[in-house]
Amino acid sequence: MAVREKEMGKDGYLPLFETKGAKGRIPYWFYAGSMFMGICLICIFRVSHIPAQGDFRRPAWIGMFMAELWFSFFWLITQSVRWNPIRRYTFKERLYQSDAFAREYSEAKVLQMVINRYEKVLPSIDVFVCTADPQVEPPLMVINTVLSLMAYSYPPEKLNVYLSDDGGSDLMFYALLEASRFSTYWLPFCRKLKIEPRSPAAYFATACEPTDDPVMANEWSSIKVCISNYQLVVKIARHINLKLCDS
Repeated sequence: MAVREKEMGKDGYLPLFETKGAKGRIPYWFYAGSMFMGICLICIFRVSHIPAQGDFRRPAWIGMFMAELWFSFFWLITQSVRWNPIRRYTFKERLYQSDAFAREYSEAKVLQMVINRYEKVLPSIDVFVCTADPQVEPPLMVINTVLSLMAYSYPPEKLNVYLSDDGGSDLMFYALLEASRFSTYWLPFCRKLKIEPRSPAAYFATACEPTDDPVMANEWSSIKVCISNYQLVVKIARHINLKLCDS
């Protein structure tokens, strides 16, 4: 316990990574020292044995000396990253665990604490979902992907999801419009129950209806009816679109 308290950072949390020196540093220091001595001896030799003025070897000698000086400068620069190499070891599990409160609060509360802890330093991210052909990539599949991304555990104001439709399909646009309406029910449902997976089709294909809580069961049934109606509307629109294309 004392070790854990010593590891605690200023904010009272366990660090998310630790830094350690890489192995083999001392042998490399001996190698680098011998290299440096060799470079110095070569430079001394070049300066002290430079051919006299008028000697045909002088231009070649000076050219080689300039090349060796450039090599020496480059080698010295590279030592800034090679002299004291380090390794960083991350602890991803500590994002969701902390001895200070992991046993006291529920998993949902812990996750919210994690988001609150890093919310100010989390960057804004843009997620692009690309599609081209509604026949090859059905709108329901694409929209399920969009909805699952929108329900991601990330500050909503820092998460932007874009749908890039190279085909310019009216059907895909209509499906996205309907999905925006359905998301007003789906996203609060995901955040409230912390469900996984967060794709509506994948979730209702594997999840069982909760029977121990009447209120939860009623909400679960309502959401399932909404997703069924949404899927039906999109399928009808797709059927009409196919008929129009055939005609």
